[in-house]
Amino acid sequence: MSFIEAHELVKTYSPRGGPTVYALNGLNLDVPQGTVQALLGPNGAGKTTAVKVFTTLIRPDSGSATIDGIDVGTHGDRIRPMIGVSGQYAAVDENLTGFENLDMVGRLYHLGARASRARATELIELFELTEAQNRPVKGFSGGMRRRIDLAGAIVMRPRVLFLDEPTTGLDPRSRLGMWDIITRLVGEGTTVFLTTQYLEEADRLADDIAVIDGGKVIAQGTADELKASVGGQRIELSLVSEADSAVALEVLRRHGSDEPVLSAEGRTLAVRVAEGPAALQRVLAELHSADVALHDAGMRRPTLDDVFLTLTGHAASADSEGEAAA
Repeated sequence: MSFIEAHELVKTYSPRGGPTVYALNGLNLDVPQGTVQALLGPNGAGKTTAVKVFTTLIRPDSGSATIDGIDVGTHGDRIRPMIGVSGQYAAVDENLTGFENLDMVGRLYHLGARASRARATELIELFELTEAQNRPVKGFSGGMRRRIDLAGAIVMRPRVLFLDEPTTGLDPRSRLGMWDIITRLVGEGTTVFLTTQYLEEADRLADDIAVIDGGKVIAQGTADELKASVGGQRIELSLVSEADSAVALEVLRRHGSDEPVLSAEGRTLAVRVAEGPAALQRVLAELHSADVALHDAGMRRPTLDDVFLTLTGHAASADSEGEAAA
């Protein structure tokens, strides 16, 4: 049974002097309770708009969105106590300490002084911020700010947690730490709605992934299902010399099932193949005969990057600016 549901959501914007823009154009989603739903899409696809609708920040022009059967557009007062939100930028008071930020959130929710301080202490320990809890947030690193922001979003133990690109700008270690925390929250029964620009993040965390483009879902399934939909295996080569790229391209054309891709620097090539190991053996034999030197050669399954590019025609981008209007 769906816990979060969107049915034919439409949201348009009409820039002054410009044509109508469809941020959402018939979006449909069904998210079971206690799972992680990831939303992937190119810039401007409507990911942030979908989050804004579900978190009662904006109303759709048509269609419906519900959480636990409650309409988010008409019963926002019932929805808001159920949800926690962590956006693309940490919403913290830089002049307060980490502890004070969390205590303040508890007070705003009327937890009471004792309960608020106890919850702040609990979250400081959970997010491994004990040593920094009494320092002003303005001195925190980007990763520490993101952790405080996420901690603030779960002060009231929300049933649903909306994370809009929660690890943007974090270093790999901080990102891994955030993933562990999110996994722990889901294990405790929290339903997570995640938008992300990191395909590895969706692969690691999500029970289900919806790829959206033009404000609607164009593909949906588990990471393995989406990868299988692209089909085939890929041979990848790394050349010692860019001068050998023309020869390598011709060899890959003979054995691949589509046109080979040459990287911008001219020394990395890839092609989809139907036969896998047998095709790799033939490619390597021909390259050896042609005296083409390789740094590396191998075969891999499709990744979510391949899925993303195949379905949307866009490469995944770390620039979220285009989402501002969508």
